[in-house]
Amino acid sequence: MATPDFILALRKKIGSDPLWLSGVTAVVMRDDRVLLAKRADNGTWTAVTGIIDPGEQPADAAARKVLEETGVVAVPERLAMVHVTDPVVYDNGDQTQYLDLVFRCAWQSGDPRPADGENTAAGWFPLDDLPPMSEDMCKRIAAAVSNKQAAQYLVSPQSADDA
Repeated sequence: MATPDFILALRKKIGSDPLWLSGVTAVVMRDDRVLLAKRADNGTWTAVTGIIDPGEQPADAAARKVLEETGVVAVPERLAMVHVTDPVVYDNGDQTQYLDLVFRCAWQSGDPRPADGENTAAGWFPLDDLPPMSEDMCKRIAAAVSNKQAAQYLVSPQSADDA
């Protein structure tokens, strides 16, 4: 996966220490099908995900990542979910965790393809016939395809116990 220049600059200062980042997940819908990409780094199918650039509006980041990674033009319709991912440790030892904003997006044009080397495949999948995915990614897609107009905000079990 291509690492943005601003993160490479931060890594020069902090090394592999934990880095808190903002990210987006774009769940692009076309009729009753969802756009998925097969990641080049680990072979898993996911909705399009990516890091928000400094100063970039999150919805713009979602649309940008969809175009960069799949060649599809999509328009964010609504914020579907806000959550924190589990910590991630990359093969090089870099540690990070993401505040992830999940957007439901509508397809506008383009045929999906692996456009930038971050994915090996991209395509449309019927909602009732998705490839195997992580439980976390399934939750993101479910939030985006639900009829709820308000975003879902996940609360950790520990926070719920403190309330």
